[in-house]
Amino acid sequence: MEAWDIYDKNRNKTNKRHIRGTALAAGNYHIVVHVWISNKKGEFLLTKRHKDKHYPHLWECPGGSILAGESSLDGAIREVKEEIGIDLLRSSGKLLKSERRDMFHDFYDVWLFDQSFDITETVLQEDEVIDIKWITKSEIEKMFTTNDIVPTLSYFKSIFNNEVMP
Repeated sequence: MEAWDIYDKNRNKTNKRHIRGTALAAGNYHIVVHVWISNKKGEFLLTKRHKDKHYPHLWECPGGSILAGESSLDGAIREVKEEIGIDLLRSSGKLLKSERRDMFHDFYDVWLFDQSFDITETVLQEDEVIDIKWITKSEIEKMFTTNDIVPTLSYFKSIFNNEVMP
């Protein structure tokens, strides 16, 4: 049973917890992390969603809801470890964006980790991830035009412009 800390609309932690799978009450929020990983070649890691998940067979970055008691950074590191078996270095992570999404009752934090590894080192979580690949920024942009990427990641272009990432 997965439990989340509940936050108010200003991201102040309340003393409440929420159990995943039940509806969040109005005015209650939790934290979701999106974890982008780039390598030495300037490529980004994408994972393909399992057929039984929302947005089946679409590509995304690793991520998910942080658990009760976790920080956003801790949640980002845990999600990557669970989904692809890679241990991220805390020091290689940078918070790029944090935004409240009222329609999802969450705050989403976008993390970027600069960490290279070989795809063969990954261990995919069977019920979450069915494929994985390194891909260039221009290839990701093309995938958005063909609707091959989860639409909630549409902020990609605004964050990963030439000023933030080469």
